Amino acid sequence: MEKTVEDPPTSAVLLDHCHFSQVIFNSVEKFYIPGGDVTCHYTFTQHFIPRRKDWIGIFRVGWKTTREYYTFMWVNLPIDLNNKSAKQQEVQFKAYYLPKDDEYYQFCYVDQDGVVRGASIPFQFRPENEEDILVVTTQGEVEEIEQHNKELCKENQELKDSCVSLQKQNSDMQAELQKKQEELETLRSINKKLELKVKEQEDYWETELLQLKEQNQKMSSENEKMGIRVDQLQAQLSTQEKEMEKLVQGDQDKTEQLEHLKKENDHLFLSLTEQRKDQKKLEQRVEEMKQNETTAMKKQQELMDENFDLSRRLSENKMICNVLQREKERLEGENDLLQRENNRLLSYMGLDFNSLPYQVPTSDEGGAEQNPGLVYGNPYSGIQESSSPSPLSIKKCPICKADDTCDHTLEQQQMQALCLNCPICDKTFPAREKQIFEDHVFCHSL
Repeated sequence: MEKTVEDPPTSAVLLDHCHFSQVIFNSVEKFYIPGGDVTCHYTFTQHFIPRRKDWIGIFRVGWKTTREYYTFMWVNLPIDLNNKSAKQQEVQFKAYYLPKDDEYYQFCYVDQDGVVRGASIPFQFRPENEEDILVVTTQGEVEEIEQHNKELCKENQELKDSCVSLQKQNSDMQAELQKKQEELETLRSINKKLELKVKEQEDYWETELLQLKEQNQKMSSENEKMGIRVDQLQAQLSTQEKEMEKLVQGDQDKTEQLEHLKKENDHLFLSLTEQRKDQKKLEQRVEEMKQNETTAMKKQQELMDENFDLSRRLSENKMICNVLQREKERLEGENDLLQRENNRLLSYMGLDFNSLPYQVPTSDEGGAEQNPGLVYGNPYSGIQESSSPSPLSIKKCPICKADDTCDHTLEQQQMQALCLNCPICDKTFPAREKQIFEDHVFCHSL
């Protein structure tokens, strides 16, 4: 038997379980001439619905299962089953795939489950038969034919006996087949589940495949970029190799310079050692100078304190000097007044000042000691003497102008406490500005 590329769906279902009346084959010839194409006409019944995997096969008469087909053709599905013309269909078998012997064959319609839904009458593939030929036989040939018929009857009886046994075997096989069909149904349900899983897996694989294709495209673009990057890196590498050669040459030069610098470093280290020794000496000297500076600062502080004390005393002396100077000026004024009064009195008495028998006592004769307040002496000392003291001989206080000597030491101390005089420039500061006064005095010492 010859087959097409894709085998049709078949099964081991026996003839008893087939339905031959659902598809009817029309215009089937008794024989077909070999070497020509054969067209098979068939019609669907009202309640039969064809499916995509249905097929029509040519079977040798006496077949047991749908697996024993000689050749087959796929069924053409009609567009509209409700149309009457769609019920009538046909397929054409090419001459190349048809049988070459003169055995009896028939068309069978098999659905996608492997069940036969219709069968045609038997036909042969042979030339036109010669029915017009007259056959003449003799008596001997007739006897031989009868003897042959007896043998055939005997053989037929044997075949009937064997057929009974085969039918018994067939019933056993059908029971077993029933079990197999149940198992087959179970396997079909499992197969459907597996097909669903396979379909899901295929969908998953298709999704994965698309993702892999996208990744492959990305990798391809990245590979192109990497190729460009490799070219750039190679160019950079060649440039860096040239720079490396220059650096190696420069390294050699720097090595020589390093040797020279090491020698200089040794020399500088020796010089540094000497400088450290000198630095230690200088540090000792600086420490001594710091000690001397501390001593000098102490002495300076003592001198400043002494200077401040002297300034204070000088200020006091200046104040006393100023008071004495004012007293002196006052006494000189009084002396002038007395002299003018004396001249007036002398002129009143008719005496001349130069003709007086006395002279003005000098400081060597001690006259000044008797009345130190008169410059020219007492003009009345030679004329009259009075028991009351002269008003010129009475000393007056230079501060309060009293006729007797007063003790103003406390007042002088209060005045000194109320103001501060600079001993250098005679500038006076109020007592509340003591810090300003000290800074002013310190500025003179700078």
